[in-house]
Amino acid sequence: MVDFEWYRSFISIYKHSSVSEAARTRMMTQPAMSQHLASLEAEVGEPLFTRAPRKMIPTERGKALYTQVVPLIEALEETSQTLKTNAFTSLPILRIGSAHEFFREHIAPHIGSYQMRVIAYLGVASKLLEWLLEEKVDIIIMSKKLTAPGIEYIPYMQEEFALVAPPDYAEPVFEDKESYEAWLCSQPWISYDLDLPIIRRFWREHFQKRPQTHPTHVVPDLHSVLQAIEHGAGISLLPTFMLDDHLFRNKVKIIYPACTVHNNLYLGYQMKNQNSLHLKTLIETLKKTV
Repeated sequence: MVDFEWYRSFISIYKHSSVSEAARTRMMTQPAMSQHLASLEAEVGEPLFTRAPRKMIPTERGKALYTQVVPLIEALEETSQTLKTNAFTSLPILRIGSAHEFFREHIAPHIGSYQMRVIAYLGVASKLLEWLLEEKVDIIIMSKKLTAPGIEYIPYMQEEFALVAPPDYAEPVFEDKESYEAWLCSQPWISYDLDLPIIRRFWREHFQKRPQTHPTHVVPDLHSVLQAIEHGAGISLLPTFMLDDHLFRNKVKIIYPACTVHNNLYLGYQMKNQNSLHLKTLIETLKKTV
């Protein structure tokens, strides 16, 4: 019985006029390639090549077999590739909206395990909601529940923000909360927003007031904040899911680890889809990585 791989080896030898080059191209050993050819010649009943120094010359039977076999092999390989492509394109699609940092750190590392085709839209909260309303995305991940007709939110996860500083930053010991707050106010702060949303929440939770400080630097996003801290520009509050590698490499450190603040994240979707099996699958998939 003829083995399909014998034909593929025969075609490779025919194209390269060499057993060793054909073996290299097919990532096989030369003896294995020679065995394929010998087996096919035994099946056909006559030689397919004349062995010349450093060259394999096809016989008339070899030329005829090549002409017959090549279209069949190419059609079979094309069919196999089509089946693989169809299997990929038939996967369910996850159209997700998220903040850049959250997607990069928390979603992107897991998309290979989702068994879905992921299409990501990344932006600020107002833009995410706009995409959801326009049905460009199926689901969004938000840190606030922006009100809009027909949109529903469910709890997703809680992220923790910690005080982050350069690795050589001093941590004074304070006898009272007032001294601690005064010291924090005197430090150079880096923020991604002039409104200081997380910094304000930190102050409310730990000092029961609004912060009496202003950012020294305002940069576009949390990764820029982290990079600025690494280079000694100041301190800030950052989600702990961003920090593992930077802490391990001693690029930054968490100061006063008992003083953190938590932020709730929500999954938002259109209420008309709440009973959809597809939406339920998306939610289950995202919750597996929490």
